[in-house]
Amino acid sequence: MKKNLFILTLLAIFTLPMKTSSFETKPAFSASLINDWKLISDQVMGGRSTGRLMLKESKPHPCLHMQGIVTTENNGGFLQIAHSLSESERLNATEAQGIHLHVRGNNERYNLHLRTSDMWLPWQSFRSSFMARQEWQHIYIPFDRFEAYKITRKLNTGKLKRMGIVAIGRDFEADICIAAVDFYYPGSS
Repeated sequence: MKKNLFILTLLAIFTLPMKTSSFETKPAFSASLINDWKLISDQVMGGRSTGRLMLKESKPHPCLHMQGIVTTENNGGFLQIAHSLSESERLNATEAQGIHLHVRGNNERYNLHLRTSDMWLPWQSFRSSFMARQEWQHIYIPFDRFEAYKITRKLNTGKLKRMGIVAIGRDFEADICIAAVDFYYPGSS
């Protein structure tokens, strides 16, 4: 695996332990850490959360590493790393059952947010949360576990345009490493 290249794919409210033998994962997209992922904080709306995004040579998995302080001060409360999906990545989502994450963190709850082309307002999303434990873990989030936030439409995976991993909603220290994000599909391994 190249130092600056990760195979990344996708995943929502509670993680479901699933047998990997009943699903297969396929790389949904390859994303360069520097070019394809962006750190966004609540400072875009006057908040005071601060963070950083970096490539971490964590053993045994290199990872995308988001660290920072989330504060609800001044009506804030989030840090997010976001990736805009290409047309081919969107096509992969239509056949997928959900999103798989390979992560470790600081025993805090994080969100996975999905945005579609049906959304106009920046706060609209489909959301699911997961616990990022200190040890590496595989998390599988089916698309039907994402909840609509400030939108009345249902999630249409054919219209996915962006995904984000988000530290949100309360005062805490964010510290999460993501080794993989990918779609998972029904089928046998």
